[in-house]
Amino acid sequence: MSEVSASAGAPGELPEGVRLTEPTDGIRVVTEAVPGVRSVALGMWVRTGSRDEIPKEAGVSHFLEHLLFKGTEQRTARQIAESVEAVGGEMNAFTTKEYTAFYTRLLDEDLDLGLDILCDIISAPAFRPDELEAERQVILEEILMHEDEPSELVHDLFTEALFPEHPLGREVLGTADSISALSRDTIAGHFLAHYRPPNLVLAAAGNLHHDEVAAGLERRMSPIPGQRPARDNGELAPPRRQIVCTRSTEQANGVGGMRALSRGDDDRFALSALNQVLGGGMSSRLFQEIREQRGLVYAVYSYRSAYLESGALAVYAGTAPSRASEVLQLIGDELDRLLQDGVTDHELALAKGHLKGSLALALEDSGGRMNRIGRSELVHGEVLSVSDLVERTEAVTREDVQRVAARVLGNERVVALVGPFEEDALTEMALTSTVASP
Repeated sequence: MSEVSASAGAPGELPEGVRLTEPTDGIRVVTEAVPGVRSVALGMWVRTGSRDEIPKEAGVSHFLEHLLFKGTEQRTARQIAESVEAVGGEMNAFTTKEYTAFYTRLLDEDLDLGLDILCDIISAPAFRPDELEAERQVILEEILMHEDEPSELVHDLFTEALFPEHPLGREVLGTADSISALSRDTIAGHFLAHYRPPNLVLAAAGNLHHDEVAAGLERRMSPIPGQRPARDNGELAPPRRQIVCTRSTEQANGVGGMRALSRGDDDRFALSALNQVLGGGMSSRLFQEIREQRGLVYAVYSYRSAYLESGALAVYAGTAPSRASEVLQLIGDELDRLLQDGVTDHELALAKGHLKGSLALALEDSGGRMNRIGRSELVHGEVLSVSDLVERTEAVTREDVQRVAARVLGNERVVALVGPFEEDALTEMALTSTVASP
């Protein structure tokens, strides 16, 4: 077992207050002590998500997320819920394309309870047949609910078009057919293959002592042999230019964008600034032009996603079907202007200020801090200090943003649309760039 201690400002070392224990045959433990608070947040982070599934088992990672709360060998689902809520705590989980997380937030005096429950559900899920079938119906209802929300569905369609025939393009929830076909043995087999120490990180933040958390984990979970499953999903095929889902809706929901940078790319800080200028807030170009000046939408914003080998820069807008073509054209025009002219000094200063302030505000509670260190250690294998993140953001120049614009905005653009349109409706609505990439 080895431990990395904090050494503020030293390259490769952990930020002040953060400690990491890396056992040779156990689960990594990363904590951040936050003196003065009364809470503690604990999270078990698992390096498995929807991209780690074969097509016929689509949705199994999300299914597992649900099932681990349904009971263990020692606890029923009701006992798990009651024990956390009886002390005023909360417990939840989520699944993404590349990882799954289970977390709880309680008073610091209930740290042992949180460890008890997290370790129990991660190490000894019961997978009782009746509970499995009940949760299968819950997930099928969740899929139906998701499909009834055009403003959510359109993002999945965009990702499907951006990464066709690739696990990154599949929905995290799976499909009704794949969820209905999953057997208990298949689900249990996925658990046994992926929920192993090399794939796990325990993160904790709040009023705590690292040694107590690490020792508490060691008492509750014996080392289990296993290796980190390989993650190789093949080459990315060219994106589909457009995809339409015909629905009798009062509003058209559209997402347009292109492939962007992977999660470890050094230009990711410049891309964050570019995204903020484009559609990251009320002062952004898209919000000011399309909503404030023209009144064409209620909601318009941009966002970025980053994965192991690629990423996405996307713009969402909801508008009247009769205005969809105009709104998509305006989005395309703004992308072209950024590609050709870059950002102004004023825009870049505003973007940096927002990014730095948002980072600080996200660390106001133990849950936000736990999320930051858990995801960082699991996904990146390092936890950067807040000061380092601020410095990297502050160091972004207009030239950096222009370089990123050339790398990203000139990529083939994809449009997804949900609304009362025919399948070929996007022929006249594409975001094709008219500007040559610098």
